[in-house]
Amino acid sequence: MSTHRDIVTLFASRIVRMFCYGFLSVVLALYLAQAGLKETSIGLLFTLTLAGDAAISLWLTTSADRLGRRRTLLLGALLMIGAGAVFLMTRNPLVMMAAAIIGVISPSGNEIGPFLPVEQAGLTQLLPDQRRTQTFAWYNLSGSFATACGALAGGWLAQTLQSRGMPALESYRTVLAGYALGGAVLLALFSSLSAAIEVPAGMLQAAARRTLGLHRSRQVVFHLSALFALDAFAGGLIVQSMVAFWFYLRFGVEPGVIGRIFFAANILAGLSALLAGGLARRFGLINTMVFTHIPSNLLLMLVPFMPTLPLAVLVLLLRFSISQMDVPTRQSYTMAVVAPDERSAASGVTGIARSVGAALSPSLAGIFLGIPGMLGLPFILSGGLKIVYDLLLFRSFRTLKPPEESTDGDIIKP
Repeated sequence: MSTHRDIVTLFASRIVRMFCYGFLSVVLALYLAQAGLKETSIGLLFTLTLAGDAAISLWLTTSADRLGRRRTLLLGALLMIGAGAVFLMTRNPLVMMAAAIIGVISPSGNEIGPFLPVEQAGLTQLLPDQRRTQTFAWYNLSGSFATACGALAGGWLAQTLQSRGMPALESYRTVLAGYALGGAVLLALFSSLSAAIEVPAGMLQAAARRTLGLHRSRQVVFHLSALFALDAFAGGLIVQSMVAFWFYLRFGVEPGVIGRIFFAANILAGLSALLAGGLARRFGLINTMVFTHIPSNLLLMLVPFMPTLPLAVLVLLLRFSISQMDVPTRQSYTMAVVAPDERSAASGVTGIARSVGAALSPSLAGIFLGIPGMLGLPFILSGGLKIVYDLLLFRSFRTLKPPEESTDGDIIKP
C-alpha cells in the first residue's frame, strides 16, 4: 500500500513542479527585460542558473543515498522556494544571479534541480523492469501536460492582469509569487513519502565507497553523460523562455498567445512521450531514442525559415509532436544498464552532465537574439548538434541491451 502511495506522490510532485516551471518560463525573460536587463545579461543569467543547478544537483544527487532520498527532495523544494522569493523581492542583477546559482529556478520550462534523478531512482526501485519504460512515459506525459497548463496559465494571468491596468512588471511578479508557492506545495508532498523509496540499508555502505556513487557502471555512465551533455548543449540554445522571446522579437507575439503556443506544444510533447513505450517494446530503447529524434530536429531547423507566425507555430508543433519520444526511453535505459545501488548516482551524474551542457549555451543564444540577422541561428545550431548526438549514441550503444531486451540477462558488459 505504501508503494502505491509513494508512486502517486512522486507523480503528484512531478505535476506540481512542471506546472510551476511552465508557469514561470513564459514570462521569465520578459520579466527580466522589464526589470532592466539586456538580452546578453538575460542569457548570462540563464547560463548561471543552469550552471548553479549543475553544481548543487551533483552534490545532492550523488549524496542522496547517504543523506536520504526524501531529505534530498525536501532540500530541493526549499531551494525552489528561496529562488522564487529572491527573484520576487529584488531587481538587482547581482542578487538575482546569486539566487539563480544557489536556488532552483527553471528558465526553460524543463526539469531542473535534484528532483528528477532521485524520483527516477525511487520509481525504478518500486517497479518491475517490464513496467519501467511505460511508467516513465506516463511520468513524462504528466509532466508535459503540467508544463503545458502552467505555460497557458502563466501567459494568461500576466496578460489578464495587464489588460486590467496592472503594469507589466507587476504582472510578472505575480507569476513569480505563484512559482514560490509551488515550492511550498512540493515541500508538503515530499514530507509524506515513506522509507520505501530509500536505498536498502545493506547497500548504503557499498555505495558510499564508490566514486560519485558509481562502481562497475562507471564507464557506461560517463560515456552516456558525455553524449547527453552534447544533446543538452544543443537544447540550451532553444530553452522555452528564449523561444518565447524569439516569438516576441520576430513576430511581436503577446504573452497570452505565447502561453497558448507552448500549451499546445507541451501537450503534443507529452503525447509523443507516451507513444515511446510501445515503440520501445517493438524496436528497442536505443532505436526508439535515435530514429524519432532525428526528424524532430530537422523540423526544429526549419522553424526560423517560416515567413509567417502561423507557419512557424505549425512547424514548431510538428516538431513537438515527436520530440519527446527519446525522453522516457533515455531515462529508462539509464536506469536499466546500471546496478540497482548505482541508480541515484547514475541518474544524477547523467542529469548533471545535461545541466552542464545546457548551462553553456543560453548566453550564446542571447547574443544571437540581440543581433537581428542571427535570430534564427539558435534553431539551426541546435537541430544540427542534436542530429550529431543521435548518430553518436546509436554507434556507441546499439549493442548494449537493457535486461528486458537482453537474451543473456547481463546488464553491464565487461
